[in-house]
Amino acid sequence: MKKEVLIVGAGPGGLTAGMLLQKHGYKVTILEKADRVGGRNARIDIGDFHFDTGPTFLMMKYILDEIFNLAGRKTEDYLDTRLLEPMYSLYYPDFKLDIRTDLQDMKEDVARLFPGEEEGLAKFMEKETKRHEKLLPCLQIDYSSPERMVSHHLLGALPVLSLGRSLYGVLGDYFKSEKLRLAFTFQSKYLGMSPWECPGAFTIIPFVEHYNGIYHVMGGLSKISEAMAKVIEEDGGEIRLNSPVQELILEGKEVTGVRLQDSSELFGEAVFINADFAHAMSHLLAPGTLKKYNRSKLKTMKYSCSTFMLYLGLNRKVDLPHHNIRFGPTYRENVEDIFGRKTLHQDTAFYVQNPSALDPSLAPEGKSALYVLVPVANNKSGINWEREKKAYRDKVLKLIAENLPGMEDIEACIEQEKIITPAEWEKDYNVYFGATFNLAHSLDQMLYLRPRNRFEELKNCYLVGGGTHPGSGLPTIYESARISVNLFTGLKL
Repeated sequence: MKKEVLIVGAGPGGLTAGMLLQKHGYKVTILEKADRVGGRNARIDIGDFHFDTGPTFLMMKYILDEIFNLAGRKTEDYLDTRLLEPMYSLYYPDFKLDIRTDLQDMKEDVARLFPGEEEGLAKFMEKETKRHEKLLPCLQIDYSSPERMVSHHLLGALPVLSLGRSLYGVLGDYFKSEKLRLAFTFQSKYLGMSPWECPGAFTIIPFVEHYNGIYHVMGGLSKISEAMAKVIEEDGGEIRLNSPVQELILEGKEVTGVRLQDSSELFGEAVFINADFAHAMSHLLAPGTLKKYNRSKLKTMKYSCSTFMLYLGLNRKVDLPHHNIRFGPTYRENVEDIFGRKTLHQDTAFYVQNPSALDPSLAPEGKSALYVLVPVANNKSGINWEREKKAYRDKVLKLIAENLPGMEDIEACIEQEKIITPAEWEKDYNVYFGATFNLAHSLDQMLYLRPRNRFEELKNCYLVGGGTHPGSGLPTIYESARISVNLFTGLKL
């Protein structure tokens, strides 16, 4: 008889763990509070328009391919992926720069806009290739004990960690221009951090984008979650939607099962938690259960920024590239308002995705599904979003109209609209402090110092997702699930 494993949450981490466990001899039951799988990677439907809730592109696709292979599948049998060229279009106050995977084209653009800086691109690729080779193995092993901090992987990577340096600072080794550095540091938003504070080792993020490219999944990235769910069910696993978990069932410090909000109980050999880490620890356990991560401690930990989201169904086709990022003239002050002063910046940077340019399945013919993300302070800021929501929405739309070509009439073109504020991330999506990128990725919250995949405070409890090692972002979340499954099963997947 197969051993039962329970998974709380059908986000990318929970679904990845479910695929691997079900394939390797366990009976998996996933409990999801929403009416669909995906968590922050779920699909949003507004009328005839369709959007991804959170992530909008796939990087390091080979990791996803590996996960499907380990489950006895091929991604191409479930997903239609398209390599994007250019990857992004960056809008500065005085020019536009396309970020390309073709290094020769990228070099020519850099030479045109930043004369004399083009040789820095080759230097960046050469040096960061070596960093990537050293660091990637460190992100694929567990840190369940202090001894893992002196593993040959991590010791070998120490010379390339750029300890004490920021992402922005490291990019100065390659490029002198502040604007060109920003083109390689805006990726710190994937971690919810300022490029002036994000650890320098995270230069591997822009590197892997340039090295491997980024992909769109036809139908939206939510199709990845739906494909994973399909694989789990094909292999005999069960996914229960509309099944919110109320609490973990404990015998001493051992997790034996879960109690649902309808008072029903399920038991298993282990429980994998894919819920937001801090929310789960403060809501699924009675006060006083945890010591290291008690409720007071959770409040004092460092968290990522949040996001103000607009999902817009427009009544016309939009002539914009797939991914668009706008830097304002006061970008550094904008970042300081998010992470330091924790106030709203009025000339804010923003990101706009126009997937309908490539993918006709997301909007009716002749129309566009536009996704807008604005990094903002998390709910530790005390910003009153009920009061600010409408004015900030209008401000963001005005900035889009003024700064993106052909978008002057955006307000008049809106047919469908949905807004998610940091307050709604916390209330409706159970994201602690509305910190959409989870715990901050500062050095004191990484590796052994991050909540561990085999959770250190409870027995038979495993963590997957952005709140555990190796961190947030789809590829690293997939890796978190692989690490946790390896720890539980003793396999080496």
